[in-house]
Amino acid sequence: MTVKPTLGDRVEAFAERVLFSRRPLWLAFFAVASLVLLWQALLLRPDASFQKMVPANHPFIQNTLRFENELRPLGNTVRIAVEATEGDIYSREYLDTVRQVTDEVFYIPGIDRGNLRSLWTPNTLWFEATEDGLRSGKVVPADFGSLGLSRDVAVVRDNIAKAGLVGSLVANDHRSSVIVAPLLENDPDTGQKLDYGVFSTRLEQQLRAKYERPGIRIHIVGFAKLVGDLIHGAASIGLFFLLTVVLTTALLWVYSRCWRSTSVTIACCLLAVAWHLGVMHLLGFGLDPYSILVPFLTFAIGVSHAVQNINTFAVESLRGATKEGAARATFRLLFVPGTVALLCDVVGFSTLLVIDIGVIRELAISASIGVAVIIFTKMFLLPVAMSYAGISGSGLRAAERRARGPHRLAGAIASLASGGRAVVVVALATGVAVLGFAMSRHLQIGDLDPGAPELRPTSRYNTDVAFFSQHYATSADTFVVMVRTPPGDCGAYATAATVTRLQWALEETPGVQGTVSLFDWMTQIIAGTYGGNLKWSTVTRNRYISNSAHKGIPQSFYNNDCSMLPVIAYLADHKAATLEGVVKTVEAFAARHGGPQAEILLAAGNAGIEAATNQVVAESWRPMLFLVYGIVAVLLMLEFRSIRVTLCLLIPLVITSLLCEAVMTVMGLGVKVATLPVIALGVGIGVDYGIYLYNRLEHELARGLPLRDAYFETMKTTGLAVAFTGITLAAGVLTWIFSEIKFQADMGLLLTFMFLWNMVGAVVLIPALAAVMGIGRRGSVAAGTVVQARA
Repeated sequence: MTVKPTLGDRVEAFAERVLFSRRPLWLAFFAVASLVLLWQALLLRPDASFQKMVPANHPFIQNTLRFENELRPLGNTVRIAVEATEGDIYSREYLDTVRQVTDEVFYIPGIDRGNLRSLWTPNTLWFEATEDGLRSGKVVPADFGSLGLSRDVAVVRDNIAKAGLVGSLVANDHRSSVIVAPLLENDPDTGQKLDYGVFSTRLEQQLRAKYERPGIRIHIVGFAKLVGDLIHGAASIGLFFLLTVVLTTALLWVYSRCWRSTSVTIACCLLAVAWHLGVMHLLGFGLDPYSILVPFLTFAIGVSHAVQNINTFAVESLRGATKEGAARATFRLLFVPGTVALLCDVVGFSTLLVIDIGVIRELAISASIGVAVIIFTKMFLLPVAMSYAGISGSGLRAAERRARGPHRLAGAIASLASGGRAVVVVALATGVAVLGFAMSRHLQIGDLDPGAPELRPTSRYNTDVAFFSQHYATSADTFVVMVRTPPGDCGAYATAATVTRLQWALEETPGVQGTVSLFDWMTQIIAGTYGGNLKWSTVTRNRYISNSAHKGIPQSFYNNDCSMLPVIAYLADHKAATLEGVVKTVEAFAARHGGPQAEILLAAGNAGIEAATNQVVAESWRPMLFLVYGIVAVLLMLEFRSIRVTLCLLIPLVITSLLCEAVMTVMGLGVKVATLPVIALGVGIGVDYGIYLYNRLEHELARGLPLRDAYFETMKTTGLAVAFTGITLAAGVLTWIFSEIKFQADMGLLLTFMFLWNMVGAVVLIPALAAVMGIGRRGSVAAGTVVQARA
C-alpha cells in the first residue's frame, strides 16, 4: 500500500533538491555571509546597565523611577572606604589622602558630583546647640591646615562626633572613612550609557592603584563595581572558549577518527558562533555578564547536533554511498528530527521572555538567535561541506568497528524494554522523582549568601563587602520606603506620627539594623534650637517650628515640594528571607496605616530593587516551566503524532528538572536571575536526545522488529552518538567551574548535571517507558506510518 507523503516529506524533498543541486552557490553564499557577520561580531562590545538588571515594570521599580532624582543618593551608588591600616583617621596625612581621593572621584565621568559626599564635601555638616543658638559648619573646616597640626586634627575629631558620622561615614573603630558617590546612568558629557567596565577600570587605576600604599588601603563596593568586576572576570571567557574548542575537537576526533569530518564540523560550529555574535550586533545588542555565556552554548549545541551528522554519514558511507549520496541521505534522515529538536531548543530559550528582567530577556533572544543560526550552519552548510570533504579511511574503519562491536552495554540497556525490567526501571525513576520533588520544596528565591554571590567569597569585591559589614553600623544593603504626602506636608505632625510608627515596625523586623528618616534629623535640630533640652527631642505639631527645622536637614531626606520623604532601613544582608520579611512588614503596615496624608510606597535602594527582582522571579518561575513543557509537548505531538511517545520523551526531562532543583538546594543556590535560565536551557537542549533516539527507534519498529530488538539497533547507532553528545555538551560547560565568576561556575555545574542526566534519562527511561506504555506492540500506534511515508 502506498502512503501519501506528508507536508514534512514534501518540504524535506524540496529542501534537499534545492540544496544539493546548487552546492557551489550555497557555499559562496555561506562564505559571504560569514565574512559580513564576522566583521559585525568584531564590533560587539560589553553592554551592561542598571535598568537591564531590574524588572522595569514592577511597581517597586516604577515608584523608584518616579522619584529617581530625589532618590539618586540612595540608588545606584559606589562607596569607597579609605582605611588607615596603621593608627586611625585623625592625622593630617590621612585626611589629605581622603581629600585627594575625593577630588579624584569628583572628576570620574559618571559621578553625580552634586550628591558626592565625604568628610571634605560641603554637604557633610555638623550641628550643635549653644547659648547663642544652633550652630553648624563643615566637618573639615575651610581653614583646615592653618590652626596647627594637633589643633586641626582635634577640630575634625570634634566635628565628626557632633555630626554623628560614626557608623555611617566614619567606621566604628575610627580607622576608615567613606566617600559616597551616586552615579548617573548616562554620562552628562557624551550622553552615552555609563560603561560599567570602563568605570570600574577607572576606579581601580585612579583610586586603588594610585592611592593604596603601606598604611592606606582602599575598599570599593556598589552595583557598578560589581558589574565591572563581572565584566573583567568575563574577559577570560576567550580562554575558556578556546579550552572548550580544543577539548571538543579532541573528543570528536576520538569518536570519529576522521580529521576531515572533525575539522568540517568544528568549522561549521565556529561559524555558528560568529554568525550568532554578528546578528546580535546587527540587532543592536551588546554582551552583558550573563549573555556572554551563550556563545558557549551555541558552539556546544552545534557540535551535539553535528555528531548525528557524522554518525549517519559514516553509516551511509559504509553502505557504499558516494560522498554526495551519503550527504543527501544524512540530510533526508536528520532534517525533520534535527529541525524539530532545534525548534525545541528555541522554545526552551524563548520562554525566558516571560520574565520581565532585561538581562534575562536579552539572554533569551541571544540564545534563540544562536540556535537559529545553528539551523543554517548545521542543517544546510554541514551536509554540503561533508559532500565535498567525505570521510577518511580511518573514519570508515572506526564506524565499522562501532557497527560490529560487542555492544554489551547497548544490549543491557535494550533489555530494559522487556516487561519486568521496564516496570522496575519506571518504579525506580518514580522514586527518584519523588525524592527530587521533596528536596526541591526547600528551594528558595533570591540570594542565600551575604555579599555578591555572583563572585567567589574570596574575591576582592566580597572581601570589601565584608570590610564594610564589620566596620560600619550602616550596611550597604539599604531598603527605602517612600512616603508620599500632599505638597508641603512631608514635615507635618500626622506624617511624622505615621513615619515614626513605620520605623518602629521596621526596627523590630529581623535583619534590620536601624532606620533613619527626615524626622530623626528634625528631632535633633529642634532639640538643638532649644538649648539641647531632651524634652524638645521630638516631633512637634507646631508647623512654624517644623518648617524652621527643615533648613538644616539634608535635601536627600525630602523632595523639592515636600511631597515625598524616604524612610531608609539598613539591613544586615540582602538574603531572600531578610527581604521577604521587610516587604511583609511594610505591606502590612501600609494596609493598616497608609492613607492620603501618608501614602506608603515600596521600594527603593539596592535591597528594595532586589526584593522586586525576587518577586518577579518567583512569579515567573513556574509559568515559565509550564510554558516550555507545554510548547515542547506540542512540537513533539506534531512530529510523532502520539501522546504516548510525547510522554516518553517528556517524563525524563521532568525528572531532570526536579533533580536540578534538588541539586540547587544542596548547593545552597536560590532561584534568581543567574540560575533561572539554566532550567529552561536544560529542558530545551535535553529534549534533543529523546527526539533523535525515538526517530531512529521509529525506523526500526517500522521494519517490524520487536521493541527490544529495535532499541538494540537504535543504541548501536544513534544511542552511541547520543551518549557521546551528552558527554560533549557536559565537557563544553564543565570548564566553567574554573571561572573566577561564581555564577558562571554554578551554571557550569548545573548544566553539566542536566546534560548528563538528560542523556542518561533518555537512554535508560525511553525503552522502559515505551514498554510500559505498550509502544511497539503489535496493534499499537508507533507512528511507523510516518516512516513508511518518508521511505
